[in-house]
Amino acid sequence: MTTVPDLSLNNGVSIPQLGFGVFQVPPEETAKAVRTALETGYRSIDTATAYGNEEGVGEAVRGSGLPREELFITTKLVNSDQGYDSTLRAFDTSMANLGLDYLDLYLIHWPVPARDAYVETWKAFEKLYADGRIRAIGVSNFQVAHLRRLFDETEIVPAVNQIELHPNLVQAELREFHAAHGIITEAWSPLAKGTLLSDDTITSLASKYGKTPAQIVLRWHVQLGNVVIPKSVTPSRVRENFEVFDFELSQDDMTSIGELDNGTRTGPDPDTFG
Repeated sequence: MTTVPDLSLNNGVSIPQLGFGVFQVPPEETAKAVRTALETGYRSIDTATAYGNEEGVGEAVRGSGLPREELFITTKLVNSDQGYDSTLRAFDTSMANLGLDYLDLYLIHWPVPARDAYVETWKAFEKLYADGRIRAIGVSNFQVAHLRRLFDETEIVPAVNQIELHPNLVQAELREFHAAHGIITEAWSPLAKGTLLSDDTITSLASKYGKTPAQIVLRWHVQLGNVVIPKSVTPSRVRENFEVFDFELSQDDMTSIGELDNGTRTGPDPDTFG
């Protein structure tokens, strides 16, 4: 079976570089999809309260027969629960949904700057971490200004920032900032919701390497050093997305893929969303 490399977070905890995301997986299909992922070899599962499918993730994890310490489970705080006390309550609800004793990674899903609650929310995250209920804490969709404010007003540097990232949105400035401050970059929408799979550059490279377009894009992420969490409910694609560690893109081809950057988002703007 393929072995997925681990990356080390800034507190020494290891995270698999390739995980399985369940965004937009219907709740009634989630347990089956996660079981397929775990059987394929994925050991990192990424969900969120907003997805409405934490229960299905927990069901698959508990029924997998795999040792809990071999798995890395992430969920995210929904925007409406931001704030100190409400975050603590929301975490308890997520853990009840998952049916787990501890969480590997908890993320603030969006900064929602207009609400101005993410600092107090982060302080609640710090308490949960100090209490040993979470192995690592991080954020999602934070921009440089949001991260700097956390640095200034709180104690712990986020271990991860999960952001929209793909060849049409390479996020060079944000990735550079992460690297300078010991924050792992995790990519959501790594395939730009499939729009990249028919791109001429990507399809040409797929032919060159004897791989699928999705495998080319996922390999680009891996070589950049991103954690990447593709999603699919199709078993063949779940397995296909896992097979990206048996080839390597040349530096010229990495550059060609990076030149597809045009600033196009598939999701909302983090400065205004929420």
